[in-house]
Amino acid sequence: MIKEKIEASNAPKELGAYSNAIKCGNQIFVSGQLPVNPVTKEVPPTIQEQTRQVIENVKMILADAGATLDNVVKTTVMLQEMSLFGEMNAVYSKEFREPYPARTSLSVKELPNDALISLDVQAVI
Repeated sequence: MIKEKIEASNAPKELGAYSNAIKCGNQIFVSGQLPVNPVTKEVPPTIQEQTRQVIENVKMILADAGATLDNVVKTTVMLQEMSLFGEMNAVYSKEFREPYPARTSLSVKELPNDALISLDVQAVI
């Protein structure tokens, strides 16, 4: 098994001892991403904007690994509150196409940078 770090040149940099993504064979594992704009370093105020930004960050990482959202087979969505689910899902469902990836959605007590959402994905190429 050979693990390859995906550099994710246009996405926000890692905040700790982890890689934004690892490619292993034909699989790509993207760590939980935050809705941080990689240029301004800011987090947008609304869940809709944050959902768009976090998906854009994931797209940039996948692109560096030679993949797109169409390659995603599993996602995990972490929300600060489950009451945000409907607004998040409205944006999410426009970005991902059918057949939608398998998904786990859960509420967490707190996310870094006061983010309302974090997203990790697994893709196969």
